[in-house]
Amino acid sequence: MNKEQVDAIKNDPNFQTLVRTRSKFAWKLTIAMLVVYFAFILTIAFDPSVLGTPLSDETVTTVGIPVGVAIILFAFALTGIYVKRANSEFDDLTAKIKEKAKETMS
Repeated sequence: MNKEQVDAIKNDPNFQTLVRTRSKFAWKLTIAMLVVYFAFILTIAFDPSVLGTPLSDETVTTVGIPVGVAIILFAFALTGIYVKRANSEFDDLTAKIKEKAKETMS
């Protein structure tokens, strides 16, 4: 690929839309994960008794265990959400960009 082809792709409105939308979406998911994770860490730091409370009188399992598992599941869910959108909207835009790039290379 030469500089003209790279510039043509960078100036393609579909490419600019792809970069802008993907970046915004990734930042939203990142912020969501950071909020959940740091809320968990701050709870451990400032009020560990909340997570150390047993689920019931008959068990030794604390509230922290299901909360920790929920955080892991939340991370998997965010990954699934990103993959679903990437496989639909982002892949469609990428295909359009590739098609246009092939036309300009010919």
